[in-house]
Amino acid sequence: MSDLPTYVLERKFDAPRDLVWKTWTDPKLVARWYGPNVETIVHRMDVKVGGLWLVEMRFGNGGSGYQRVEYSEVKPGERLVWLHSSSDADWNVTSNPMMPDWPRILLTTVTFEEDGDQTSMRLTWVPHQASAAEIACFAAAIGGMDKGWAAGMELLAKLLAELQA
Repeated sequence: MSDLPTYVLERKFDAPRDLVWKTWTDPKLVARWYGPNVETIVHRMDVKVGGLWLVEMRFGNGGSGYQRVEYSEVKPGERLVWLHSSSDADWNVTSNPMMPDWPRILLTTVTFEEDGDQTSMRLTWVPHQASAAEIACFAAAIGGMDKGWAAGMELLAKLLAELQA
């Protein structure tokens, strides 16, 4: 797996680990930061091995994008691992409608580590069972991935501050 391109996102939050974990596992909180600049609707979120997270992102133009997540590892407070895919409205894994060569499945790992009264969070994305074209598309896109994630992380930091106020 180490020869595959890997996107890494690391952030430190001024919040206890249990609270940061909750913002990644409580559907009401996830909807407030995941998918910035769109309306995020969590249709299902079963945070357990084999559980599904089904999310719809409604765009301002009236269209929607769908994502399907299947959890493969859940270590409360410490680690989430899932297979992340674009899907159709019936939650079937599909190609990304805006980027046909985008990997159909991304192996996602998120870890949470206490660091004094802060929490260090690390997310990795790696193409899973991907074709050469999908791997190349992912590798070419890594440089721009921080933009989308950064906006979400800003919303998450503000949410954490609000929850502690």
